[in-house]
Amino acid sequence: MDQWLRNTNVVKVIALVIGIMLWAVVRSDGGSMSGSSSLEAREQQIGNVSITPKYDTDKYFIESIDPPQVSLTLSGRDAALKRAMSTGTLSVELDLTKVSKGEFVLPVTPAGIPSNVTAKVLPSTVKVVIDEKMNKSMQVTINVTGIPGVGLKAGQPVVKPKQVTVSVPSRSYEEVDSVRADVNVEKATSAVTKKATLQAYDKDGNLIETAVIAPAVVDVEVPITSPFTLVPLQIKLVGEPPRGFAVSAVRQSTDKVTVYGAQNVLDRMEFYEGPQVSLGELKEDTEFSLPIPLSNNVKQLDPDKVTVNVSIVPSVTKTLEAIPLSFVGQNDGFNTKVVLPESGQLNLTVEGAPAIIEKLKPQDVQAILDVSNLPPGKHEVSVTWNLPTFVKKGVPQDFKATVEISAKAEKPAAGGEGAAAPAPAAP
Repeated sequence: MDQWLRNTNVVKVIALVIGIMLWAVVRSDGGSMSGSSSLEAREQQIGNVSITPKYDTDKYFIESIDPPQVSLTLSGRDAALKRAMSTGTLSVELDLTKVSKGEFVLPVTPAGIPSNVTAKVLPSTVKVVIDEKMNKSMQVTINVTGIPGVGLKAGQPVVKPKQVTVSVPSRSYEEVDSVRADVNVEKATSAVTKKATLQAYDKDGNLIETAVIAPAVVDVEVPITSPFTLVPLQIKLVGEPPRGFAVSAVRQSTDKVTVYGAQNVLDRMEFYEGPQVSLGELKEDTEFSLPIPLSNNVKQLDPDKVTVNVSIVPSVTKTLEAIPLSFVGQNDGFNTKVVLPESGQLNLTVEGAPAIIEKLKPQDVQAILDVSNLPPGKHEVSVTWNLPTFVKKGVPQDFKATVEISAKAEKPAAGGEGAAAPAPAAP
């Protein structure tokens, strides 16, 4: 050992090792070799720190905090400050758990500060305005904007969920008039589906910025279809049940149909003619399930099928007396009268369901003579009967009437009889 210590090279190596160890100890303490600065306290300032309020979020609504941000000054050793700032737990809190609705000036306190670091907040107090929270259930309105592709139309938006809850300060409760979002369908050729962010508005259309909506985002689908219209569906009844049977009622599963097609076609449509139902040979209640045919350049129907129920009952007969004959196609320049029958009236036996026939009166039936294009003279004309629905002639009856058509007498010329006729005009 003595020999090693007398060896200058060994002494140099030992000195080098000791120096390295001392340097490592100093570095591990966060210090430096320059005097004792690592042991001295210093300050670190952090600006624009947001204030975190602590309050009952289900009961109260914070309208404002003034100022909304403060400065935080930290004091401590350099290493401690670095560790404190790296944790991400530093904050400034405002305790509102002991106050209610109103305006207050309250202290703010730092939070998440290590024990070896001191903190100071500037300003140390803030003004806070608190209001009671009120909830309002509102239906979502979707405002569809833009024009779909050529010949197409935006349908009724489908929203999920339809109802949302709007939370506002109590003073704003009555102001909330609608909750809505915009969906653009510009040049769309198929259904537009998106997530829409909701906003609350007052009756004047002004945005209510303090409103909190839950959920704030809804799913919206806007169908894109051909133009459409809702019109009555007309079922055409053909024929009559056999003698001794009558229709008491006809019921169809839908009496209206949505028609899709070109707008110029829909504009002229007052009703849609559906399928035919044959009443011939029916002796009992019958149900028909029929497709509704497409016609007149119609692209789509909803529904596209209809169920028709026909109720059949044993028929009864009844004679209606003194039904007056009436004319159609009468020329205003001629006199037209019935000469046979002389009364100008006919009796008719009708047949139908008891409930219908019992209420039937002569004035419910029309006996019509068509004298269109008939010249002056006497003519035998067949009688056409206009009968109520589900009523038919009781027995085969072929009615005819004789009419006489004559020119109306000319009115006497002005000035009485014998007045000279006006001279013919010169050629």
